[in-house]
Amino acid sequence: MINESCAEPDSPDAASHAAPAGPSRPRTRRALLAGAAALALVLTTAFASLHRRTTPARPAAAAPASAASTTGAAPVAGAASAADLAQWCARLAAQVPGVGQPACRASGLVAGSGRSVRGLPLWTHDVLPAAGTPRFKVLLLGGIHGDELASVTLAFDWIARSHGARPAAAPHAGMPPRPSMADVAWRFVPLLNPDGLLHTPSTRVNAHGVDLNRNFPTADWARDAQPYWIQRTKKDPRRFPGLQPLSEPESRWLLQQIDQFRPDLIVSVHAPYGLLDFDGPPPAPRRLGSLQLDPVGVYPGSLGNYGGLVKNVPVMTLELKNARQVPPRELAAMWSDLQRWIDEQMTNPGVQASAQRSPMPGTRSVGAGRRTD
Repeated sequence: MINESCAEPDSPDAASHAAPAGPSRPRTRRALLAGAAALALVLTTAFASLHRRTTPARPAAAAPASAASTTGAAPVAGAASAADLAQWCARLAAQVPGVGQPACRASGLVAGSGRSVRGLPLWTHDVLPAAGTPRFKVLLLGGIHGDELASVTLAFDWIARSHGARPAAAPHAGMPPRPSMADVAWRFVPLLNPDGLLHTPSTRVNAHGVDLNRNFPTADWARDAQPYWIQRTKKDPRRFPGLQPLSEPESRWLLQQIDQFRPDLIVSVHAPYGLLDFDGPPPAPRRLGSLQLDPVGVYPGSLGNYGGLVKNVPVMTLELKNARQVPPRELAAMWSDLQRWIDEQMTNPGVQASAQRSPMPGTRSVGAGRRTD
């Protein structure tokens, strides 16, 4: 077989050496040498093939680091994992009084597509009625300013309290039960400005140096935002509104939440001026806990201006008395008063549902002489 596989009858060598039958020593030696060479060739080919089948492929060289990992740019938004939440909760618990890691991890927070300037997830938690369509919807926001830690404490405390709502009993047999807090849908955003809060030290502004509560697209933004910042605040860097409305990913994401969730009430938590502000359709509560109603007007780009005057959705701004901590008794008292006010709105036939609200033109921002959020 070996000789047959190596025979090349058409080759010049085979033709020139044709001879009568009968072996000769030189011809026999040449045949043996040729056969040995052919055998060596076949064996070499076979071993090479076997080596290719049995030797594992060499691992590919590691890919170079991406531009985001080498330059510090924000990563592309993706699905946040339980590990991301655990890391976020660990950092939060180290800075925010009253927020523990276990409770934070167990709070049911979910991260969608929203990311801060530095790529941190913007976490939310929804509490929905078990019995169907909500009668009232509340969007609660903490940490718009990163150095107002108590607002985050309140958000986590109220997440826990919202799960304790119970349906109301029917007043009479055969009659439907009256609306209760169990019919309220909540969307909690405990920390809108993670870059500011997790900075050392915490800052009011976001990672771009923009005050998120001056970055919303109010009707007066183009006319008044920059002049107000320059003339009234003397270019206070803590109140820089940005170069244009919605320049920041955090404020753009919040507007998406408002448009998608369509709240009947926005509760925006700040500190430390110790009052209750209210913008938008009345009636306003007279107090929440120890915070007395004291309307202070609106500012170019503020959420109260945008929600209350442009979107025609009531914005209740809680100015806590201390930016770092809030007493548990005060948390409970404010929650109780807010429940009472929401209950009145649900039983009042004049209250508009969020689906029926229509935007109204903004009015000129006035801004009180004293500084608030």
